[in-house]
Amino acid sequence: MQTIKPIKISSAKMNTSERLTSAEMGKLWATHIGNSMSRCILSYFLQHVEDDDIRTLVQNALNLCTEFLNTTTDIFTKEGFPLPIGFTDEDVNLGAPRLFEDEFYVHYLKYVAKAGMSIYTVAVPLVFRKDINEFFIHCMDSTMALVMQIKELLMSKGFIMKPPLIPVPEKAEFVRREFLNGFFGHVRPLHALEIAHLYDNIENNVTSKALIMSFSQVVRSEKIKELFIRGKEMTHNHLEHYMEKMHHENLPTPSFLDHLITTSTFSPFSDKLMLFHKMDMFSMKIRSFGNSMAVDGRHDIGLLYSKSLMHIASFAEDAAKLMIDHGWMEQPPYAADRDKIAFH
Repeated sequence: MQTIKPIKISSAKMNTSERLTSAEMGKLWATHIGNSMSRCILSYFLQHVEDDDIRTLVQNALNLCTEFLNTTTDIFTKEGFPLPIGFTDEDVNLGAPRLFEDEFYVHYLKYVAKAGMSIYTVAVPLVFRKDINEFFIHCMDSTMALVMQIKELLMSKGFIMKPPLIPVPEKAEFVRREFLNGFFGHVRPLHALEIAHLYDNIENNVTSKALIMSFSQVVRSEKIKELFIRGKEMTHNHLEHYMEKMHHENLPTPSFLDHLITTSTFSPFSDKLMLFHKMDMFSMKIRSFGNSMAVDGRHDIGLLYSKSLMHIASFAEDAAKLMIDHGWMEQPPYAADRDKIAFH
């Protein structure tokens, strides 16, 4: 028996002759920029990977982002939409020495796959043109399949621990007001959703910290280096607070990955690519913290995420200012400036 019965309705508003909407333009644009960057990074990873399984995983990821990039290029070309510049071969030096150990590549792929899925899952309800809708569903399904490979590899090679186990409840219960306590009175243990999001934020941030540490080693610009060092220290501080909440409940946490960065100071990437990458991923953290706060009940956890949000928003803004100052910030498609037109 079908759970969802088909509805025999078709709409001319969903055919491929319709103009791209603002949502379709925006999500295609972001997908194009992001995958042009990923192609540079993954191409470099392939130059040094030694483990056969990890090599296959990285190659699969590179094949996907190349396919996505080709599709967005085709759509933009057909629509007469100026192709975003994004990132090119000039932004990567494939001959640079090894900066990361093989294990880091797997953690990194999980880190960025989560970010990619967040773009695609938000896009699907917003886009209507049939070809664009099918493209983002394909992106979502393909990235999900890649995530399954990543998790299998992480577990089979012992690179990661699962989220911690907690007791099965004895019965269904309703909470009292003390459920919200975090600073005063009886403070209840963390519930399952709080643990899940703390675990997820720790997992993301140990990868983020190692990555920004590697970038701070090789970046050429002193101003960008200072920002990266600030970002590394901020991320470490956040990690200590998240881990403290878990350890207080005697719950294990993911380990740091700093040891997976080599001592190389020769940059494989342009300063533009590294700065954009960290600005983009720190912006993604804002969404992650919003999701975490939405399911949080304890006041102390909520305050922790609120402080993290402010710090990360400040970092992302300072990174954006540096991107603009260097002439590296591409402008997304935008609405018509009616006031400007009126006084032309």
